[in-house]
Amino acid sequence: MTEEKKEEIKEEEEKGEQEVEESLPKAAEEELEELTAEELPEEEKTGEIVKETPELAEEEITTAEEEAKPEREEKAKKEKEEFVEERFYTVPLGKAWIMPPRRRAPRAMRMLKSFVTKHMKLEARTESEEEEEPKQLVITNEVNQKIWERGVEKPPRKVRVRAAKDKEGNITVFLAEGD
Repeated sequence: MTEEKKEEIKEEEEKGEQEVEESLPKAAEEELEELTAEELPEEEKTGEIVKETPELAEEEITTAEEEAKPEREEKAKKEKEEFVEERFYTVPLGKAWIMPPRRRAPRAMRMLKSFVTKHMKLEARTESEEEEEPKQLVITNEVNQKIWERGVEKPPRKVRVRAAKDKEGNITVFLAEGD
């Protein structure tokens, strides 16, 4: 190819790009003209356009967080106040490894439940207490994940937990802080 042909091709490409750029605003203007005043929102009818600034959005978010913060603090206080007794235990789970590999983590969970039931003196259900609400043992999701984190075949040899008994006698088992 000669240099003249190359220059002609470049000029044609530039003209094509300019035509495309010019046609876009014209097309947008034509679409606006086609819309009638009834189809336009009220802001566009009056010519006023209200735009939300990022600063306003941030203010709304911070106010929502500030409103939720006292609620969270109150909930945490209630949770602390409800507990009558709280103890930290290191629960040995090494005997769970005696089981076949696919039964170790479930055995570790049963061992944890029996350990906490025994040491926190959770009464077993009797026939006379069926009418009343029975005492419950609740193991939090964090403790469950800690025991199951390496799979069913390799539970931890021991786990450090915090057991808290509330006014009704229900026990909740939390993962000890720092673990």
